[in-house]
Amino acid sequence: MTGAEDPIELLARALAQTAGVIDGVGAELADHPTPCRSWDVGQLISHLLQDLRQFTVRAEGGTPDWSEPFERVEDDWLHRFEAGAERLVAAWRKAGDLDGVIEVPGVGELPARFPVDQQIAEFAAHTWDLSRATGQSTAGLDQEVGRAALAWARGALRPEYRGSEEEQHAFGPEVAVAEDAPVYDRLAGFFGRDPGAVG
Repeated sequence: MTGAEDPIELLARALAQTAGVIDGVGAELADHPTPCRSWDVGQLISHLLQDLRQFTVRAEGGTPDWSEPFERVEDDWLHRFEAGAERLVAAWRKAGDLDGVIEVPGVGELPARFPVDQQIAEFAAHTWDLSRATGQSTAGLDQEVGRAALAWARGALRPEYRGSEEEQHAFGPEVAVAEDAPVYDRLAGFFGRDPGAVG
């Protein structure tokens, strides 16, 4: 079964590559800026750790509280991330069949795998952010993960979700990127980052 057919396997791959990038981040880079909103490297990694906790709540059938602020984590990033990733994947495996549909209040019916695909996109985009912020190459990132993330984003990220950070929007305006550009650059541009920006 390929990653496209098994979203949990693809999520596990997305998490593994995020962990690989975190492994390349030294504590001295914690205050470096990132392409992601106004977060520095330490805040971005702390956000990723919160993502793991909140997404696990979702996988276990609960409702994450996204209004809850995340605490900045200063150390042991890799081990914390790997432990949280293991719990998240196990929770989705336990959740059962993802072949059907789910009813989402205010949205309607969505594929049962929709939240897993959303999580893949979240980790893929932030892996690009973290790679760029810390001078790590994005050339070796998992192409299937990137394509799945971009496909999900293009189907789910509506124009009304975009806007300024001051207006509490999570995504900025799309940045135009050539269709023959690397898939992670296209993903970054769709999420409002500028792959051509220096520094």
